[in-house]
Amino acid sequence: MTQVSPYQPHRFSVAPMLDWTDRHCRYFHRLMSKNTLLYTEMVTTGAILHGKGDYLGFSEQEHPLALQLGGSNPQELAECAKRAEDLGYDEVNLNVGCPSDRVQNGRFGACLMAEPELVAECVSKMQQQVKIPVTVKTRIGIDEQDSYQFLKDFIEPVAEAGCETFIIHARKAWLSGLSPKQNRDIPPLDYPRAYQVKADYPQLTISVNGGIASLEQVQEHLKHLDGVMLGREVYQNPYLLADVDQQIFDDPQPALSRHQVAELMLPYIENHLAQGGRLQHISRHMLGLFQGCVGARAWRRHLSENAHKKGAGIEVMQAAMDLVPEHQEA
Repeated sequence: MTQVSPYQPHRFSVAPMLDWTDRHCRYFHRLMSKNTLLYTEMVTTGAILHGKGDYLGFSEQEHPLALQLGGSNPQELAECAKRAEDLGYDEVNLNVGCPSDRVQNGRFGACLMAEPELVAECVSKMQQQVKIPVTVKTRIGIDEQDSYQFLKDFIEPVAEAGCETFIIHARKAWLSGLSPKQNRDIPPLDYPRAYQVKADYPQLTISVNGGIASLEQVQEHLKHLDGVMLGREVYQNPYLLADVDQQIFDDPQPALSRHQVAELMLPYIENHLAQGGRLQHISRHMLGLFQGCVGARAWRRHLSENAHKKGAGIEVMQAAMDLVPEHQEA
């Protein structure tokens, strides 16, 4: 096993996923891996500066934690980055990868790949305001602009502006004609493109994202890159995280069992309910915990049918746990 020292936060991370990686999901994920870098959902600068919700709240247990920002106004991004640092975030990440129409209309996300000088200015303004790392998550191209030279022409000015870490979703984005969901599947993956970036810019920290489904695949990518980011696979099969600390970070501490993870969530759930929250706000993130185990379907069904009901409490979670024989964990 390769020795990993000192700790490299981008060596393994969970992708920012809209409507999925909220604070409850991140708390749950953190129970299974203390080293994985976690990301918020993308939060727009407008929501932070003008919205009335608590868009930046998190639990101290979630560290290391990065805030992903959506926006293209350098001053607004700098103000949001400063707020994030003041609250204790460990990193601020700029989204240059989301292809949705709503994002394009706001002039942020993947369409910013066509404006590298603007992205560079955004990074520079943010870094003037904070001491925490400012990173960029991008695609390998957009529409017909998908040559390696196009990617280099994006990375070089942004790196010169001070960005030392790029997370590359190894697909290009079609800004029209494909939905965001289709953009996660239809454009072909090109991992060697990310490998080439690392080879050409060895001073940069380069992580890859997109279509990665196992820790074996993670280990293969780490032969070429500094880090790997997983998204949907972790969300759908969260117990994958239980092996990350040992396999990816060479941390000898034994993993918790699935039942232990579920038990540790109970006090958190009780606190959420006491503050007026609903069980389903948390349980929806836990449906895949017992994937591959005898009783996994019964676990999912019980939570799906009962967690949304008014007054549902931890007894629903405990009853679901009883449907999975602890000695039969896969």
